[in-house]
Amino acid sequence: MRILVLSDLHANHTALVAALAAAKDRWDRAVCLGDIVGYGPDPNEAVSAIRKLGASTIRGNHDKAVCGLVATEDFNPAARAAVDWTRAQLSPDNLAFLRDLPQGPLETDGLVLVHGAVFDEDEYIFTPAQALESLLDSASAFTFFGHTHHQGGFSYQESRMEVLTINLPEGESSTALRLDPQRRYLLNPGSIGQPRDSDPRAAFAIADLQAATVEFWRVPYDIAGVQERMRAAGLPPALANRLTYGR
Repeated sequence: MRILVLSDLHANHTALVAALAAAKDRWDRAVCLGDIVGYGPDPNEAVSAIRKLGASTIRGNHDKAVCGLVATEDFNPAARAAVDWTRAQLSPDNLAFLRDLPQGPLETDGLVLVHGAVFDEDEYIFTPAQALESLLDSASAFTFFGHTHHQGGFSYQESRMEVLTINLPEGESSTALRLDPQRRYLLNPGSIGQPRDSDPRAAFAIADLQAATVEFWRVPYDIAGVQERMRAAGLPPALANRLTYGR
């Protein structure tokens, strides 16, 4: 079973289309780690695409905020403005879909899916110390998380932690991580719609537990076109500008 792992689309349908085109015929089913909406100009298109894929999906913090399930006092002004704009754009059906998304962790096909940490969906995991609890307490040896918009992750065996850094030079689209059955993994596929690891290309992963591999992918897309639509929609300029740099 080859599983396409998507995360942090942030209503960037153009990036999602590019990712799906690159992954064509390489996966059997899809999962999504949340934040389908948030910053980008295509909330209805993004939600509808995930629904059409039949992806096993959990909620992210922006999905919750758009539905009014959490307050936005802790969001920065640009993120809060995007939440308000997105809520006004979504169709009733797509808003209901987001409202009904389950909270992680979600177990499926040998994987555990979380948005942030295993026991706190809103926690960011950047460091080994932050990753340790999720590595130890997840119900599976293979856990995928999102939220940070950074592709990579961590592995753990017998009190030894390894930071897994993924660097795909321009011109290279994928690299494969060989999974060690003796290790536990906490992996981030990166962000489809708003990468923040200094690579502006859309990021995703394809996991194949039977082959003991996870492929990490980066795909170029029409960033300028997305930025133009964001500006035309009146979304905060900083949200569009950062797409150029992947930060």
